Amino acid sequence: MSHPACSPREILSTVFGYPDFIGLQEPIIEQVMRGGDALVLMPSGGGKSLCRQIPSMLRPGVGVPPLVALKQDQVQGAGNKPRA
Repeated sequence: MSHPACSPREILSTVFGYPDFIGLQEPIIEQVMRGGDALVLMPSGGGKSLCRQIPSMLRPGVGVPPLVALKQDQVQGAGNKPRA
């Protein structure tokens, strides 16, 4: 579902129910919204998923969760490896 008229902060509040971003979430989301790349290292529970989900909700197109992309790479790579 796309929310083109909303801001990241509005999505954070109305969809996810959080009043404020934590840590570096906001600048990371702004970077992604501008079409830039971001390498994000955060601990479990640090808010990485919002850094992916909010831009995916606001930008046109389809967002692919990293775990899905990783699984696809692993499946494709499995066919190219020699068997023991």
